[in-house]
Amino acid sequence: GVGKTTLAREVYNDRSVQDFKFDLKAWVCLSDNFNVLSISRAILESITSAPCDLKALNEVQVELKKAVDGKKILLVVDDVWNEDYSSWEDLKAPFLVAAPNSKIILTTRHSHVASTMGPIEHYNLKRLSDEDCWSVFMKHAFEGRDVDGHQISELYRKKIDGKCGGLPLAL
Repeated sequence: GVGKTTLAREVYNDRSVQDFKFDLKAWVCLSDNFNVLSISRAILESITSAPCDLKALNEVQVELKKAVDGKKILLVVDDVWNEDYSSWEDLKAPFLVAAPNSKIILTTRHSHVASTMGPIEHYNLKRLSDEDCWSVFMKHAFEGRDVDGHQISELYRKKIDGKCGGLPLAL
């Protein structure tokens, strides 16, 4: 992809984010499996660092609500595909008691999925330019060795840029 997860991970781990003094931080990855119960359990496990054996959504959400009540949280929900409004409402219900300035970051390929969450800021990542693709390729292919990029055939450069298609992970 264009680096959504990588960017979210950088933000999540960034020192300046620590200055916001979040009481709790959690990261969950969804992919195409959007099950409110399993996601709520994963978030609870991430926040409490303890396994969750609860089977009913209501029980999990009560515990989640207790865990976040009055606390400033940072939650990353990575690789979201689901745009079902009622499922999102169920998932975010326990977080309504979190402290002001809590943050939920979600990554998705689809902007309409992000808008389902409500009034939020959207950041659309763009593909890399050919020049930036080349820069990333040179950095990783030659691992910091001093190689003159101009010595590499223009033909190879165009092939690499074409294969990359602006996607850093393609490199």
